Amino acid sequence: MTITSATTAATAVSAELKRLPLDTAWKSVLECATLEVFEMMAATRLTPCIPPELTPHAQPATPTKTQSGLIAMVGMAGVLCGITTIHCSSDTAIRLASKMAGTEAAKDPNIVSDAIGELCNMVAGNFKAKITSLADHCMLSVSTVITGENYALQSAEPSESLQVAVLFESSPIQISLITQS
Repeated sequence: MTITSATTAATAVSAELKRLPLDTAWKSVLECATLEVFEMMAATRLTPCIPPELTPHAQPATPTKTQSGLIAMVGMAGVLCGITTIHCSSDTAIRLASKMAGTEAAKDPNIVSDAIGELCNMVAGNFKAKITSLADHCMLSVSTVITGENYALQSAEPSESLQVAVLFESSPIQISLITQS
């Protein structure tokens, strides 16, 4: 096969794969993926909760309020383009990391970031595996973790998001799927 024919074949495959719009039914899939991953990776059962500001339908992603703590992000590319995020307090992240790697290991900030990044990667992977149209047509990036105070996550326009709120030992964790339209 020549380079030209390989490029033409790749272009033909890309043309067949159309971007999928965000489906509001995916919220329950995202929640299920989250609960399964945290139970498997951190040996903990999360409690689903619905904060008043979260609605069960897709909503335009707006610039995020200033946050603190940790936010892990995993990019998605292919028929679904966007990111999956997990946001929690630093204390919550340390407690989760200690469940995954042990109390001594969780004293290392790098291990805490790695643990939250891995949870995000596993949630994104579990989520896409549960949706047949995404499983083989959506790739995931490596995770990125931001730690600190006074930061904001802003997605390119136009975008939509689904959000799942859960409690870990009474501490809130927010999982989001933010897609590009």
